[in-house]
Amino acid sequence: MKRYTPSFLYAPLFLLLICSIQVSAQTDYKPSKENLQAREWFENAKFGMFVHWGVYSVLGDGEWVMNNQNISIGAYNKLPSFFNPQEFDADQWVKLAKAAGMKYITITSRHHDGFSMFDTRASDFNIVDATPYKKDVLKHLAEACRREGIKLFFYYSLLDWRHDDYFPRGRTGNGIQGRADSGEWKNYIEFMKLQLTELLTNYGEIAGIWFDGHWDQKEWDGKKFGAVKVDWHYDEIYSLIHKLQPQCLIGNNHHLAPIAGEDFQMFEKDLPGKNTTGWGTSSDDIGSLPKEVCETINGSWGFNLQDKKHKSDKELIQYLINAAGYGSNLLLNVGPMPNGKIQEEHVKSLKSIGKWLEKYGQTIYGTRQGPVPPSLNMVSTQKNEKIYLHLLDDQTETYLIPDFQGKIRKMSFYDSGKKVKHKVDEYGLSFKVSKEEKNKIDTIIVLELL
Repeated sequence: MKRYTPSFLYAPLFLLLICSIQVSAQTDYKPSKENLQAREWFENAKFGMFVHWGVYSVLGDGEWVMNNQNISIGAYNKLPSFFNPQEFDADQWVKLAKAAGMKYITITSRHHDGFSMFDTRASDFNIVDATPYKKDVLKHLAEACRREGIKLFFYYSLLDWRHDDYFPRGRTGNGIQGRADSGEWKNYIEFMKLQLTELLTNYGEIAGIWFDGHWDQKEWDGKKFGAVKVDWHYDEIYSLIHKLQPQCLIGNNHHLAPIAGEDFQMFEKDLPGKNTTGWGTSSDDIGSLPKEVCETINGSWGFNLQDKKHKSDKELIQYLINAAGYGSNLLLNVGPMPNGKIQEEHVKSLKSIGKWLEKYGQTIYGTRQGPVPPSLNMVSTQKNEKIYLHLLDDQTETYLIPDFQGKIRKMSFYDSGKKVKHKVDEYGLSFKVSKEEKNKIDTIIVLELL
């Protein structure tokens, strides 16, 4: 069995040298020129595809099924023999993302169940060694992304419900039987460093690493989360990534303010500063890094056969608009089926968003958060001297933007170019839009400043 062995026992010389680099602390991290350019590209991109896919898709009950059903390691080890995604077509996936107006793809390279969706020497619990499929889907996806000019990010789980050396155990996975009652944390850190080295040396240029699972090791006193129980060795891990690929952006879904060494900040199922889920980030924890919100098309990340919470095209498009209005990207998730195909409902939604972006993408791509604070019925984006007001309800007719700063050269509807009557006085900027002039999804008004 190809269980993890310290790299010096088998790794080729170049891999050994990379894994044994004495990394400097990221507390003094200064992003490279390439990294800063990548951050700017990321902020301009605005829209990406999230892909949650693994052996859990066979059970059709989401990516947390091992934990939620307390499936033993022995039983879960049988799943890969049923995972044979013969209908997976990397080019088809990438072309779909492109048709949706997405600029990058973030795919799960390893989720909390410990199954690796790539060819790794660190464990035989991977798609090449453990399944009848025997192919590295990440390699095919990386090649397809390069052909289509789509950038590729790798999601990587920090926690592992199978690995003996993920010890001390975290808050999840404790009902799963089959792990030893002890382990060596330092060996687990080396295991992760080896896998990350593989991901950053075997697949060409990678746009970013998307970490998840930090929260599993946070203390819980019954009222709130406190300190982290373990040393995640982020100084070593982040330094390793930046040494291997300086432009590679690092993000961590820890639901905290950014940690030194990170290059973008993510928000899970919540707009920046909101907390509708209970794990959102407060306004005080929002940093100055590029931002990204991740959300699902239905109610699940991984394939869920009985998920009927499919969001409407209007809801999805307005979420993209809202994200941009909060100065953030949207990473919209699909959960492919075990055969490798993306659900038809998801395909239809993505194509609808793509059609909207073909017409209105100028008000989203390359923009930054506008000067008008976001509200339930209006957000603003800005590009140079143009401010785009996105009116998101079809009932309100009278608008007031208090304390509006700036001299307006022209105010008009994006669709028709027709001028919008307005007034600027001591109360702010006021204007009216009749219900007949409203677009059911998004009425866009362009403010051109002097």
